[in-house]
Amino acid sequence: MHSITALWLPIVVSTIAVFILSSLINMMLPWHKKDFAPLPSEDALLDAFRTAGVQPGDYMMPYASGMEDMRSEAHKQKVLRGPVVIMSVMQRKSLSMTPFLVGWLIFVFLVSVLAACMAVVGAPVGGAHTIFHVVGLFTWSAYAFALWPLAIWYGRSTRVTLTATLDGLIYAVATGLIFVWLWR
Repeated sequence: MHSITALWLPIVVSTIAVFILSSLINMMLPWHKKDFAPLPSEDALLDAFRTAGVQPGDYMMPYASGMEDMRSEAHKQKVLRGPVVIMSVMQRKSLSMTPFLVGWLIFVFLVSVLAACMAVVGAPVGGAHTIFHVVGLFTWSAYAFALWPLAIWYGRSTRVTLTATLDGLIYAVATGLIFVWLWR
């Protein structure tokens, strides 16, 4: 029987591997280059947001305060006239990517720890094959499947969602292989 503490090596190595893979995918491969498009009149829109005092947060336009407002003729007309916008405004006080990379590293580490917990439960059943599948399926779920509700409910691009799902599959295969390789 394995304990989670006996799996520190695959946890750390898979964390580092996924962090490096994600960096390479995002910097070197072309499939994320068109995840976002520029808005026409970007400078004027940014000035309008500043003038309006838009603070960091999540916003929806046209906004409805509840079902009654959503059923109103005025709201229906705004929706039909378009555009419908869902946006996140981020607070950026510097151009540094460090806080984002640290957050990603912590997330990847936590996914690897939870994958190890899953593997400890599944390992007695079937060896390397089971370890690979349990770790791979769990990590793929963690890295990719939370993105699909964003496409379903908020109109996130299907292409962006599919490429991010492919990224998650790559991270999952790497993590699964590392766990099988370093399983002791």
